[in-house]
Amino acid sequence: MIHGSNTDDRAPFPGTLSDGARAAFAQLGIRRRYAVGDVLISEGAHAQDLVVLHEGLVKVTARLDADRASLMDIRIAGDVVGELAAMDLGPRSATVTACGDVVATVVPRHELLPFLLDNPEVSLALNRLLCGRLRRSDRWRLEFGGYPVLVRLARVLVELAVSYGRQERNAVRIDVNLSQAEFAALTGSTTHTVHKALAQLRRDQLITTGERQTYVRDLARLRRVARLSVPVG
Repeated sequence: MIHGSNTDDRAPFPGTLSDGARAAFAQLGIRRRYAVGDVLISEGAHAQDLVVLHEGLVKVTARLDADRASLMDIRIAGDVVGELAAMDLGPRSATVTACGDVVATVVPRHELLPFLLDNPEVSLALNRLLCGRLRRSDRWRLEFGGYPVLVRLARVLVELAVSYGRQERNAVRIDVNLSQAEFAALTGSTTHTVHKALAQLRRDQLITTGERQTYVRDLARLRRVARLSVPVG
């Protein structure tokens, strides 16, 4: 999750299961492929499938009004999406869109619910996942409300680097192409304010940007700007 200060608390959902439960869970659903821009889940729809991501990145957006959508989160391989609607009867609360080539398994609710009844370990793991996301969302609202935009942006960049970055010679390349408007949505600020904060981080030689590509040049210093502890070792 983007939300929250602990960038080490995410784990692939299948990895939280025992070998037997993971193997049984893997038998569910139908594997599908999506291209960039394809919609996996539509906000307001009443479909209740659970989607397990195997490859690629997706973005989670929610409508603010008829003309605007807000970027809520990014999910990667190992994550599940659609868990809330899969566990109750409500409509989809957000849209999930492929940011590139995506491979996922779609598990229909009529398969999922009997499986969860027969496999309480998986049911408990899904509940823990949902509760963890709600806690991180609450923590995000509390923490971000008390920090200036520069700190909030640094926190987002740290988690993007840790979760989606690829180490290159002297930098970490973030393999998620976000516009300044999307950075603004993730930090709860305006595009103009994010533009100034990105410029400050560039002047401090913490990042470089261009063509919607971001490189973190000094992750340890960026963590300090984000007011996060720097891992030892």
